[in-house]
Amino acid sequence: MSNDTVLVLVVIVALAFDFTNGFHDTGNAMATSIATGALGPRTAVAISGVLNFVGAFLSLAVAATIANGLVNTNDVTLRVVAAGLAGGIIWNLVTWLFGIPSSSSHALIGGVIGSTMAAAGGSAILWKGLTSKVVIPAVLSPIIAALVAALGTYLLYRISRSLSEGRRKHGFRIGQVGSACMVSLAHGTNDAQKTMGVITLALIANGTLDKGATAPLWVIFSCALAISLGTYLGGWRVIRTLGKGLVEIESPQGMAAESASAAVILLSSSFGYSLSTTHVATGSIIGTGLGKRGAEVRWGVAGRMATAWVFTLPCSALVGAGAYYLANSIGGTVGVIVDIIVLALIGGVIYWRSRANKVDRNNVNAEWTGTVTPADEPETAAA
Repeated sequence: MSNDTVLVLVVIVALAFDFTNGFHDTGNAMATSIATGALGPRTAVAISGVLNFVGAFLSLAVAATIANGLVNTNDVTLRVVAAGLAGGIIWNLVTWLFGIPSSSSHALIGGVIGSTMAAAGGSAILWKGLTSKVVIPAVLSPIIAALVAALGTYLLYRISRSLSEGRRKHGFRIGQVGSACMVSLAHGTNDAQKTMGVITLALIANGTLDKGATAPLWVIFSCALAISLGTYLGGWRVIRTLGKGLVEIESPQGMAAESASAAVILLSSSFGYSLSTTHVATGSIIGTGLGKRGAEVRWGVAGRMATAWVFTLPCSALVGAGAYYLANSIGGTVGVIVDIIVLALIGGVIYWRSRANKVDRNNVNAEWTGTVTPADEPETAAA
């Protein structure tokens, strides 16, 4: 089979990753609005899906970072890209199963770095770009978001202290609709770009595009559509963890968290920083707990999430490297097809396992019991 056939397979896998990114990261934009009742669950994911699609067309800076700023394109082949995508998808699905809001961005980047190192060694990695565009933003973004959200929460409660509880909730729930929309738009400008960058990298590796080329329109459109469809599916398990597991959120906190997340993500996208929108959203939500007097932050849940963040890059890199070795040992197009089959089997097992403790729009707002899956209730049993 020709290289063009392998390229088509790689594009299909890339769009599959974009789809998993969508449902994995829906909670970043809509968890707090759903938790406070500002938006109904199904309405929230529909709005988020549309705005993710629109946001994907607003910037290409992050796509350029992924395509040309992390690995030496001379050492990248279609097999490398396919294996890297497999690493990202598998880590996304594993963390989704346990309701852990880990970073889809870092899963993708880790997978590509692992497969590239397996193919060409550490010299093929542009370490300076990786450090400045990925690692440093990963460390600083949740801290900055938490500080901004904490200050915003304090000011919102201070400004509205003369209002009755009912008027405060009503007013800030209206405000949350706008702030949640901004987060969805911002998510599209950052996360949708990453898959565009990977597909562009594959086109460069195939010789279809020249080095340094930007993403073609068909790549932008297909990635925007894939992430928006995934978003509409609703990543209820992650939405539940972010909306109910970290802090009991009221509407002023929700508006503060969403506004802080949107500001940090949009600013980072303009500089081409491939940060994790999940890190930003989580930092913002924790910040609202710090900014409201008497609020309880569940640090145990936050600690489990931080542990997943630390392991995302190395674990997805290991999976990406393993996928490359498997495909390379078989060789040719058949090796890539075997990788895809193994990926589909693992994905099927994870999905089947998730059906045993289902979380959906009916029980996503149930009382937090210490686990992602709510206690069974007659009217919203998590079957």
